[in-house]
Amino acid sequence: MSTFAEHAESESRFADSVILDGWMFTAGMERPIRADLAIAGERIMAIAEPGELATVIGRDTIVHSAPDELILPGFQDAHIHPVFGGTEMLQCDLTAASSADDCYRLIREYCAERPEPEWIVGAGWSMDFFPGGTPTREALDAATDGRPAAILNRDHHGVWVNSRALELAGITRDTPDPADGRIERDASGAPSGTLHEGASDAVTSLLPEVSDELAALGLRRAQSYLHELGVTAWQDALLGNGLGMRDATDTYLDALAAGELTMRVVGAMWWERDGGLEQLESLIARRDRIADADPTGRFRASAVKIMVDGVAENFTAALSAPYRDSAGHATGNSGLSFISPRDLKRFVTALDKAGFQVHFHALGDRAVTEALDAIKAARAANGDRGNRHHLAHLQVVSSWDVPRFQKLGAIANLQMLWAMHEDQLDELTIPFLAPSLVDRLYPFGELAESGATLAAGSDWPVSTPDPLAAIHVGVNRTPDPAITAPLGGIEQRLTLADAITAYTWGSALVNGLDADTGRIETGYLADLVVVDRNLFDFPTVEIGKAAVRLTMSGGRVVYDRNQSATTARTLEAASR
Repeated sequence: MSTFAEHAESESRFADSVILDGWMFTAGMERPIRADLAIAGERIMAIAEPGELATVIGRDTIVHSAPDELILPGFQDAHIHPVFGGTEMLQCDLTAASSADDCYRLIREYCAERPEPEWIVGAGWSMDFFPGGTPTREALDAATDGRPAAILNRDHHGVWVNSRALELAGITRDTPDPADGRIERDASGAPSGTLHEGASDAVTSLLPEVSDELAALGLRRAQSYLHELGVTAWQDALLGNGLGMRDATDTYLDALAAGELTMRVVGAMWWERDGGLEQLESLIARRDRIADADPTGRFRASAVKIMVDGVAENFTAALSAPYRDSAGHATGNSGLSFISPRDLKRFVTALDKAGFQVHFHALGDRAVTEALDAIKAARAANGDRGNRHHLAHLQVVSSWDVPRFQKLGAIANLQMLWAMHEDQLDELTIPFLAPSLVDRLYPFGELAESGATLAAGSDWPVSTPDPLAAIHVGVNRTPDPAITAPLGGIEQRLTLADAITAYTWGSALVNGLDADTGRIETGYLADLVVVDRNLFDFPTVEIGKAAVRLTMSGGRVVYDRNQSATTARTLEAASR
């Protein structure tokens, strides 16, 4: 400790902070190495072997001790709905429910505590709580107090409504299903209380707009929550008014102007699926307006979100083989392509030419094929413009499409947490898929082996945004090997190094932040995470037991679980 004072007299440039005694892992490594890090301003000043940073440690340098802990680049979530998720935490939030009865209890409590809102609005119920994954209006009538109610399910592709909401929306037994959705009906043909995909628009269009104040609170809540989990950057997967979500553009800009935006944010602007190329001009104008408002680039709208298909649980994911009925017989339904393959190619080619990255929602294997075909068409027309198009979800991927990711430069955006047996998959998806498709669920290991670039995201609030929980499943293909069999063969498991790299460097590539973030290198921004154990020294089945202890964004501590940082001056005094 005496060396602090000696070097304080001779050095004119000291680190603002250091992280000492930890293990460091970054992309390109197979295992972590022992290393100390020095940070000056927003950037990494030096990386050295333990004990070699004494010359840059001054009396006022903040010292973070990380003995036997793991230092990683900040996690980046490549597919998330943060303002929506943060706002939902402030509404009728059912994500903590473990059963239908829990949902009813939470709804009753919310109604009793919040008599002011005109509508009961919320989200988070799980389809496996209810027979057939479809709760009824009568059950919601009993839990609410006469006000109209609309509560999205956990995957946000269906909404549970009560009788009053159906009445206000004018949805009756005579209302036809829209082309992009379905109204659940009882035996008499009357709407039963669950609306899928585009069928929900008639209700969600009536909901009171989220206020500026609530959206701002939601962003702050989301940002704080995600920093606790080690996230330092994200791609907002729906910037616009699609799927009933409020456009968060001004929410981000206001937070930026107030100095409150500590995340690095890329917005994927919503492509109206029933529109055409006429919307391109307005997307370019929005992108340019945001760039003019934020020359720092902390918030950019450089991507466009295209929803190719729906989800398997409500039979709208686009598949290559028909869904099965409850008896196992093939039906006439293979899901929905929300945009025709011909139009998709035209739209993606135009967006690529305009310099946009395309962020595809592609869940079924037919949707994956159609998205890759569109990227191929764009490259044939425009060449490789380096726009880093990426496909999110990838629940079913055909074996012949796996090598096309690397060939076309398409990035596989994985939601690792979903690659496991759980009630919704086992009860509402697998029984209704052709066996040949069940064998192709979440082939992450094949994608990695093929050379595809992997990124990672959570789709929060659909599922937890905890990267460590997702990495645990990506590596183990189960939350608990002692209880649940892994999903798929061992060839679909990711290595720990590949899973961490996807959540750091891979997502930085998707977000166009790879020149400054996603790696631990001298000169890179100090977006860093300290995990409370070296994950590589423990069995992989224990990954999920780890937790983030410290998060930095641009050298600034945005989360410190133990509040244990001190200055070299204090350490020196304590050593005397």
